[in-house]
Amino acid sequence: MSTHHGILLHVVFSTKWRKPLISETWQDDLFAYIAAAAREHQAISLCAGGTQDHIHLLLKTHPKFAIASTIQLIKANSSRWINQERKTNGKFSWQRGYGAFSVSESMVDTVKSYIANQREHHRLRSFREEYLAILRRHKIEFDER
Repeated sequence: MSTHHGILLHVVFSTKWRKPLISETWQDDLFAYIAAAAREHQAISLCAGGTQDHIHLLLKTHPKFAIASTIQLIKANSSRWINQERKTNGKFSWQRGYGAFSVSESMVDTVKSYIANQREHHRLRSFREEYLAILRRHKIEFDER
């Protein structure tokens, strides 16, 4: 029997200290760069979106690579690109850690829409409120501090 996989993840991570450093003027280039980096681990970026202080990705990952390794590759390569291209004043870094949440195929369109509408969504809700709601929805225990 052949091996088949369809591992879909909603990934969220923030700029260090949640500083508003991601500019709309280069955000699409960042997402394109992230998609290229993901392909190094045979992952496919199905959707990307975010605001000035965090991003969301919908990734189809490959089981040959650990989730942590793929996300580490994406974060390291994208922060290096931001710094080499001098997209921000000073050194850019992502915050340590990330959220990675499984997505069923039946929810792909809903997650894509959610990611695509981040700017509108965050007019009503902060990143912190949003992230804590995602953790609760996925029944993940956490310390609110």
